[in-house]
Amino acid sequence: MQRDARAYLWDVANAAESIRAFTAGKDLDAYLQDDLLRAAVERKFGVIGEALSQLLRDFPGYRERITMVSDIVAFRNQIVHGYATLRDDMVWEIVRVYLPKLRAEVGELLEESEA
Repeated sequence: MQRDARAYLWDVANAAESIRAFTAGKDLDAYLQDDLLRAAVERKFGVIGEALSQLLRDFPGYRERITMVSDIVAFRNQIVHGYATLRDDMVWEIVRVYLPKLRAEVGELLEESEA
């Protein structure tokens, strides 16, 4: 049974908010020293990428509405399949630079779907 687009967006928003909460007040050094934090962040990025992949499969119109969505899905694939080449400093940059934009865009899409 196909899920509603809003369910996928909620999954993305929830995982992104978890990453924000997990990393609040932390810097790269703290991230590098905390194996549990790194694992939690990577897990939530996996959820984000998978939810977006399924969203695009079922609702392709969202492809143009989420910045760098193909790159986000590819990042999920790197986390899952290319874990040995994953660089923690790049993950941290994504957390700090790109995740806020994704959170904002998905938040707007969720608000639109309520109207």
